[in-house]
Amino acid sequence: MAMDKAKDLVSTNSVVVFSKTYCPFCVSVKEVLNKLGAQYKAVELDVESDGGEVQNALAQWTGQRTVPNVFIGGKHIGGCDTTTGLHKEGKLVPLLAEAGAVPNASKA
Repeated sequence: MAMDKAKDLVSTNSVVVFSKTYCPFCVSVKEVLNKLGAQYKAVELDVESDGGEVQNALAQWTGQRTVPNVFIGGKHIGGCDTTTGLHKEGKLVPLLAEAGAVPNASKA
């Protein structure tokens, strides 16, 4: 059930951040996405009634248990270091644009 939920969220949203409201690394990733004007779905696992099960399902699916757990265009990207690293390398905006998550990629 939790695996189905996670896969459904990833397949129906261009960007998904599995997150926890109190996690500073999650906040950093969401701040980067917000600054870029990206549309994304944040799934706060500490608020979801089945958050623990979803986190376990993500660990099985991706091999990553920690949050944030970021997906762009249906592909698993990784966590905070990977996501912010892609941004520093100038590779995050093209990924977001390809996924249709940024309205004006040329200005981002």
